[in-house]
Formats: sequence, structure tokens, C-alpha cells
Amino acid sequence: MTSRDRLLAICLPVLWGFNFVVLAWGMGSGDNEVPPLLFAALRFAVVVPAVLFVPRPKAPFAKVAAIGVFMLLGQYGLLYTSMAVGMPAGLASLVLQVQVPLTIVIASASLREKPTVVQIVGVTIGALGLAIVGAGRGGHIPLTALFLCLAAGLSWAIGNVLARALRVPGGLSLTVWSSTVVPVPLVLLAVAVDGPGVLSDGVHAFGWKAGVSTVYTVVLSTLVGFAIFNSLLARHSSSTVVPWILMVPIVGITTAWLCLGEVPNTAELVGGACTIVGVLVAQGVLRRRTRAVIPA
Repeated sequence: MTSRDRLLAICLPVLWGFNFVVLAWGMGSGDNEVPPLLFAALRFAVVVPAVLFVPRPKAPFAKVAAIGVFMLLGQYGLLYTSMAVGMPAGLASLVLQVQVPLTIVIASASLREKPTVVQIVGVTIGALGLAIVGAGRGGHIPLTALFLCLAAGLSWAIGNVLARALRVPGGLSLTVWSSTVVPVPLVLLAVAVDGPGVLSDGVHAFGWKAGVSTVYTVVLSTLVGFAIFNSLLARHSSSTVVPWILMVPIVGITTAWLCLGEVPNTAELVGGACTIVGVLVAQGVLRRRTRAVIPA
């Protein structure tokens, strides 16, 4: 990666990690909670009108739609359904990172992108860090919720590989046009999971906080975040890009601490440090710095 692309990659966990705080703040709680699946549908429904201003990617629409189905619809539909049946939001952000090793494995098998030994070691260290964080959080997780969250990670991984295979220059166009297949199925899923009254409940609970949250998720998390992500996948191998996403839960825990007063425990601090080291190892940063300080 160039220095510019590395800076862009660092932006991803910052934008997506803080997104969990923004979502929690915007959705509210109790009787004033915007139903999660409906909130996700609104996020992409607001993106869709951008097709009037953003040129269609220079690729068959069927392939663009497939990326939207796996990377966006599958990921968020399964993730929010998992949360609706008992998966805590914090643990969901951790379990979802199964997409990192899955992306590397699928890309290796289908695209012949073999990860280096250093990348494998780094991802393993990072995953171990997330496991430590998850163990520190504890709590009983229903098997159905866990299965759905793992399926969301698999769906995201497949979408990553499809985007890497397509290699469309300019991530914004791919992000906007792939979003067109998301809103309607998510609304139908919301009705199936939460019942027919979900639409009226959503309208009743939607206030100015939900509006501000939607602006963040649409502009920064979706348009900017996925545009950066897709553009990096077009230029670099999956095993180079996706390890950065391991940092998302760490940023989420840190920002929840700063903004919501959710103080991390010892396991979260140790696991977070381990994850950061793993990402640096996977990117070869520590190896380069070690070589720099050791005289030839």
C-alpha cells in the first residue's frame, strides 16, 4: 500500500467503529426505539437517489447487484436480525469480524490471491485479540443469534471477494449502485421479523436524533466508508485490505467509552492492544520499523 492508501485504510475502522455509537444514539431505546432493520433500510433508501448523479459502474449490473446482495443486504439483514433475536451489539461487532479470515480464504481459493505468512500471522494475532475481548464481555448468546451473525460475516466476505474480482475503479459508483437492491428486501424483512406494525412504530420513534444518525450512516459510513473500501479492494489484494477492519470493534469500544461512558474492562484493553499489534503485523509495519532500527 502507498502512504495515501494506508491513510484511507485507517479511516475505515474510525468511520465504521464510531458508527456503532451513532446508531445506538440515533435508534434510541424502549418505546422510542427505531426498529433496527427498518433503520438499516432507511440508510440505503436515502443512498439510492444518488444514482441520478453518480454514473453507473463500467460493469454488468448483475455483478454490481450481486455485490449489493452479499456485501450490503446479506450482511446488514442477517446482522440486524441476529441482534433482534438476542445478539448484543458489542459482541455482534466482534463476531462479524469472522469476515476477515473468511475473505482471505475465499479469495485464496477463487482468485488465487495467496496471503503471505506475515499476513496470516497478523490476522491470527488480531483474531486472538478479538477473542480475548469477547471472552471479557461474556454473556449468554442464543445459538440462532450466533449463527445469523456468523452468516452475516460470511455474506460480507463473499461480497468482498466479488468486489475484488470486479475491480471497478472509483468505489463511490459501486457503492451507490449496489445499494439499489437493499432497501425493499430490508423493509420486507423488518415486517417479517417485527410484524406489520413496524412501519408505524418506526415513524413514531423517528426524531431529530435518528435524523442526525441517518445523515452520518449515509454520508460517512456508507458513501465515504464503502467508497474507500471498494476502491482499496480494486487496487490491492483482499489479504492486504481486510485486516484493517479488525480494528472496527476496538474503535467502537473506545468511542463508546468516550461518548457513552461504557468503561472497558481489563480483557477489552488487553485484547484491543493485541488486535492493534496483529493489524500492524499483517500490514508489515512492525517488520519495516524493526529493520529500520537494526543496523545493517
